[in-house]
Amino acid sequence: MRLTCKLGLALTLLFVTTVARAQMAPSNVGQPASGLPTILQGVNFRPELNAQMPLDAAFKDETGRDVRLRDYLQGQKPVVVAFVYYGCPMMCTQLEQGVVGALRMLSFNPGRDYEVVFISFDDRDTPQMALEKKATAMSKFRRPETTTGWHFLSGSKESITVVTNAANFHFNFDAKNNLFAHASGLLLLTPDGHISRYFYGVEFPARDLRLGLVDASAGKIGSPVDRVLLYCFQYDPATAHYSATILNIVRLGGIMTIAAMIVAFFVFRRREHAAARVNLHQQGAH
Repeated sequence: MRLTCKLGLALTLLFVTTVARAQMAPSNVGQPASGLPTILQGVNFRPELNAQMPLDAAFKDETGRDVRLRDYLQGQKPVVVAFVYYGCPMMCTQLEQGVVGALRMLSFNPGRDYEVVFISFDDRDTPQMALEKKATAMSKFRRPETTTGWHFLSGSKESITVVTNAANFHFNFDAKNNLFAHASGLLLLTPDGHISRYFYGVEFPARDLRLGLVDASAGKIGSPVDRVLLYCFQYDPATAHYSATILNIVRLGGIMTIAAMIVAFFVFRRREHAAARVNLHQQGAH
């Protein structure tokens, strides 16, 4: 077991390094770097913004019920999607913990404001394994009323292939060590199943997730403050993060300055009128 975990850690660290280098050299995206171990060749996660996810892909949820991806795309709620496998000894668990930890920082609630869907890419995983993962996630999220908004799916190799290909999520299986070499990240889907945003890694800034959810739902969730904040930040696909848009911040600052000047003008005018009425009243008294 220790050997398996050490190998998994080595593969993970090597892959993370590879992804970082690939991001620094976009022209090589999709081309396996020379010298990479065979297990890592072709492993990547390169979602395309606005790509349509296959809504009729069939899975089983953690209760064993037959479901389709479209079952979680109802109304105006965005969907958080993460690819994992439930027998993963390390990185998938870290990803699950990262998603739970980041979402706990938000006032939005799964089930009411958005849905959370974990999809296993190991066709050997079972609903029972999915149920155990959900129980762990719910114990750490500590909002039992949101349980209906969390979904852990397992499915056939065909369904897994259709969904992961749509997200450009590619992995390899190491039969000798019974491990998958894979990337780590999550997707945010619009209510009609298009990829709105994606994030890499196992930890996610709560601010970025909040902005991403508001963006994915076209402003249907969140407060007016969230929409103002979204106006000041722009999603950068190259880094898979939100960054400040200086021009928009300057514009917003200018608008707020003008608004403050207008408010001040009316306040001073009201004070002048009030002072004038007092003077007239005093003169009339004399």
